[in-house]
Amino acid sequence: MKRYLLRKKWWLAVLALLGVTGLQAQQQLTYCNPIDIDYGYCPIPNFTEWGKHRATADPVIVTYKGDYYLFSTNQWGYWWSSDLCHWNFVARKFLKPYHKVYDELCAPAVWVMGDTLLVFGSTYEKNFPIWMSTDPKGNQWKEAVDSFEIGGWDPDFFLDDDGRLYMYNGSSNRYPLYGIEINRKTFQPIGTRKEMYLLEPDRYGWQRFGEYMDNTFLDPFIEGASMTRHNGKYYLQYGAPGTEFSGYADGVVVSDHPLGPFTPQRHNPISYKPGGFARGAGHGSTFKDQWEHWWHVSTMVISVKNNFERRIGIWPTGFDKEGQMHVNTVFGDYPHYLPGAVAQRKGNEAGNFPEGTFTGWMLLNYNKPVAVSSTLGGYLPNYAVDENIKTYWSAATGNPGEWIQTDLGSRSMVQAIQINYADQDATFLGKQTDIYHQYKVYTSEDGKRWQLLVDKSKSATDAPHAYLELSKPVQARFIKLENIHMPTGKFAISGLRVFGSGNGSLPAAVKDFYVLRTEKDKRSAWLKWSPVDNAYAYNIYTGIAPDKLYNCIMVHGANDYYFKAMDKDLPYYFCIEAVNENGVSQRSEVMKAE
Repeated sequence: MKRYLLRKKWWLAVLALLGVTGLQAQQQLTYCNPIDIDYGYCPIPNFTEWGKHRATADPVIVTYKGDYYLFSTNQWGYWWSSDLCHWNFVARKFLKPYHKVYDELCAPAVWVMGDTLLVFGSTYEKNFPIWMSTDPKGNQWKEAVDSFEIGGWDPDFFLDDDGRLYMYNGSSNRYPLYGIEINRKTFQPIGTRKEMYLLEPDRYGWQRFGEYMDNTFLDPFIEGASMTRHNGKYYLQYGAPGTEFSGYADGVVVSDHPLGPFTPQRHNPISYKPGGFARGAGHGSTFKDQWEHWWHVSTMVISVKNNFERRIGIWPTGFDKEGQMHVNTVFGDYPHYLPGAVAQRKGNEAGNFPEGTFTGWMLLNYNKPVAVSSTLGGYLPNYAVDENIKTYWSAATGNPGEWIQTDLGSRSMVQAIQINYADQDATFLGKQTDIYHQYKVYTSEDGKRWQLLVDKSKSATDAPHAYLELSKPVQARFIKLENIHMPTGKFAISGLRVFGSGNGSLPAAVKDFYVLRTEKDKRSAWLKWSPVDNAYAYNIYTGIAPDKLYNCIMVHGANDYYFKAMDKDLPYYFCIEAVNENGVSQRSEVMKAE
């Protein structure tokens, strides 16, 4: 016992030196999208004319030797984690010296073959290598082949259960995705590429280009191939229609053979998040955790400083009894349980997430009163609580002592806080490995007397989407965030989000819910309902059957929604629930739209 106490004191001392004090000295059970990793800054100068900013996209996660490895676009390295929560960055440039491009590792393919992890980046140049490692934690890499001659943009390599290796690739608004078998020893192609799938926007509404799927400017893009095998079926996933849009999603086509022919499954898109704080869930990949649960990682959209300003989200995933693949994005940017906590709660049950992983902690401060130390121009205080990652408040400086305070409206139970920093007057290009955020968080009952809740004044961590799960919930009405140190630029916040439960009643059920689908364009429908006085948002559930309402759209500040994501040849089913600080209402009856 004495040895245990000494070890515990030593560990807490180490955490304190790292800036992890009090509530942070605990096993974290939850996470919140966008995931909090040290995103690199865009390395491309002409992409930063509206302001330098962080950006990455096109993620892939694989499990290797008991850990998770995350690769994404233009990060000059990669991350590994033992729990999908605490990520360790490994700095590495995969280019050779004579490659003079900014896309050092764009939309990478990552796969495990035997005891080896392999990586290949998007390119059609004939001198780009495939890299291999048996010690990626130690950053030990060598070339599997000096030049993968056929190349491929947005590639994915898939090792089948029989040991045969395949590559899929494509990123175009004109050409389809392609697939080809690859010799796993020489990495030479076997035969020629075959066409896998080309978009069908005239049938599938969600594939139309544009923020509102109006398809008036460009044809939609298909990209980001990713292959998953489940119960003998091959699920070829792809991103569409454009990475800068809220409706950016992943679809799937299915076959009995890795090279097709492929048929779109009835439930599409599979990974879809057009509403809420952080939107978009496209160009991703599917993987299993250590307990054999399925997950999907994909791209989330900001697109303020540049169309390609993006982040990463992780979602629970599964297959139903008919083999329909589906990704659960319900409350997708609220706190969710991590795989270890899910395994404990479900008794290590493998496979699907029939009940999801949502904690039930609600947002407590949507559009609530805000006070700040100062304001820069039109970057107004309420933008920090409007549930829109595209808007943000900025202080006049990045100096210590700048602060923002949010009023929850009434005394509430606080479980977690997410601090989403925005880039205002950042000075960096490319990945930075020696920057950090420092801050303090306070609580108050009356807005006058404050108690320190979180002290990160000595932190050495770069945390652009800092997520603070409290070891014990606290009762508070006011939350105050005080800046100590910014990595660069002004103290700017796109979302100071407080999660927990209010002390009021659940919202009333939604009444007068209508779905208007006309013969003119059966890809689209107009949804309307009577507003609920004590609700701040609504969840619209939709799908291809009453028991397959797999997609969900969260709507704030409105009582109608134009839904344009349907397959024109299928009936669709809808229901709706109201959301407030205390939970959700009873769902409406499921409505069929022919």
